[in-house]
Amino acid sequence: MNLTISGHHLEVTPALRSYVTTKLDRITRHFDQVVDVKVLLTVEKQKEKERRQRAECNIHVKGNDMFAESSHADLYAAVDELVDKLDRQVVRHKDRLQNHHHDAPKRLM
Repeated sequence: MNLTISGHHLEVTPALRSYVTTKLDRITRHFDQVVDVKVLLTVEKQKEKERRQRAECNIHVKGNDMFAESSHADLYAAVDELVDKLDRQVVRHKDRLQNHHHDAPKRLM
């Protein structure tokens, strides 16, 4: 899995980088065919302080690309919401890939 974490208008500290990687381990635990992950952390210059911190992520898995974004007053909380959204998307994608259909029973005559 290729992981790219970048920051826009903020410096990505080692503590923030390790927090994001530990949270993204949950996604690889659910689905092991993750090819590429790109995380962008931004601080927007808005007058309202509530939704300033923003996290967005692109995930390339086998057969699909997924995107999610989250905004919050705290960057760590934004990362938590982001990983929750991505986890739901990955689990849904995994369920779609699995074949849930069973063969019809053969008729005996």
